[in-house]
Amino acid sequence: MIVLSDRDLRSLLSMTDAIEIVEKAMIAVSAGAANLPLRSVVDVGEPNRMGVMPGAFMPGNGLVEACFGVKLVSLFPGNPDAGYSSHQGAIVLFEPEHGSAIAMMNAGLLTAIRTAAASAVATRALARPDCGTLALVGAGEQAEHHLEAMLCVRPSIREVRVAGRRREKAEAFASHAAARRPSLAISVFDDVRSAVEGADLVCTVTSSAEPILMGEWVAPGAHLNVVGASIPSKREIDEEMVARSRLYVDYRPSTFAQAGEVIRAIESGRIGPEHVRAEIGEVLSGKAEGRETAGEITLYRSLGVAAQDLACATHCVHEARARGVGVEASLD
Repeated sequence: MIVLSDRDLRSLLSMTDAIEIVEKAMIAVSAGAANLPLRSVVDVGEPNRMGVMPGAFMPGNGLVEACFGVKLVSLFPGNPDAGYSSHQGAIVLFEPEHGSAIAMMNAGLLTAIRTAAASAVATRALARPDCGTLALVGAGEQAEHHLEAMLCVRPSIREVRVAGRRREKAEAFASHAAARRPSLAISVFDDVRSAVEGADLVCTVTSSAEPILMGEWVAPGAHLNVVGASIPSKREIDEEMVARSRLYVDYRPSTFAQAGEVIRAIESGRIGPEHVRAEIGEVLSGKAEGRETAGEITLYRSLGVAAQDLACATHCVHEARARGVGVEASLD
C-alpha cells in the first residue's frame, strides 16, 4: 500500500480538482451508485469524539471509479488552541477486485478540502451568479478553505466579512487572507448579525452547539452553506432559518439522522420532511430544480459523506503514483 502524509496531500489535491471530483461523487450518490452506512460516532471524552465513516462506490456504476474504504477521524474542538487541526485521523482505501488495502492517508487535510469543495459545488449550483459579498462565520481552518473554495466558483466576490468567537483569531485570519488576496476588502465583525446582513453568500463553519445565525438576519437572495455541526445535538442555525430557506442536502438518510437543525425543525412541527427539496446530486444531474428566483434564500446543509472522501482519496492515489509521491509499505 502507499502511505500519504499531510504534506503529500497538499501537493496532490488542489481545490479546483476537489470541486470537480466532489461534484461527480455527489451525482453518483444521488444515482444510487454508492453504499453509505451512516457515520458512527464514539464519545472519547467530552467534547471529543471519534467518527467512523465507511463507504463504497459500486463496480460498474459508470460514474465514479469503483472502490471502498473507511475514514477514521477524531474531532477535538480544542485542538486549534494547541496548534493542531480539530480533525485528526486516517483514510484507508481498498481496491474492489481482491479487497486489498492499497492506500492510507492523513484524513485531516483531505476532510477540510473536500468539505469546502462540497460547499463550492452547492454554491455553483444554487447561489446567484453575481455574488459580491461573502460572510464567513468562524475563523478557523474551515474558514480558510471555504474562502478559497468560494472564490473558485464565485470570482465576483469582492468583499469578505469575518465573524469569529474570538476577535483576535478573526483578525489574524483576515490579515493573512488580505495579504494573500489584496484585491479583496476583508473586514472583521464583532457579531454574526452585522456580518451576515446584506451578504450574498454565507458560510457557517463553527463547532457551536446552539444557533449562532438567526433566520431573520439573512437577506433575500442569499445562499447559505451550513457546515460546522455534524451531530444531532449541535446546530448552527435556528428553525426560522431552516423554514425560510429552500433547503438542499448532501444525503437524505444522514440529514434526517444527524442534522440537528433539520431534526429540531421537524420535531417542532415547523417543517415536514418534504421541506428538503433535493440532494445536491439530484440538482447537478438535472433531476431536481435548484434556485428558481433571485429573491429566494437557498441553503445547503452539509454533513459530509464518505463518498466525497473516497473519490478524493482515489484521485490522490493516482496522482501519487504518477508523480512518485508517498511511501510504499507492505502489509504481507
